Amino acid sequence: MKAINITAYTDDSSQIEAIKTVIKAFKIKYSISKTKEVESPYNFEFVAKIEKSRKQVEQGDMTHVKKEDIQKFLGL
Repeated sequence: MKAINITAYTDDSSQIEAIKTVIKAFKIKYSISKTKEVESPYNFEFVAKIEKSRKQVEQGDMTHVKKEDIQKFLGL
């Protein structure tokens, strides 16, 4: 038997239960150790904005601005 360590950053207990269900389905023995909450170095609101912007680009929901137009607007 070989042991591995996996760290899962879950948002709530339902995700933990889902992980347990998958592990049980594979008939793997496991143990869960409690750890401190890990604080993310990222601002979640900012990350959400970036993800939203990426989806908009994928869907073509964006505006193209020429460099010359920006320079005119800024008075350069």
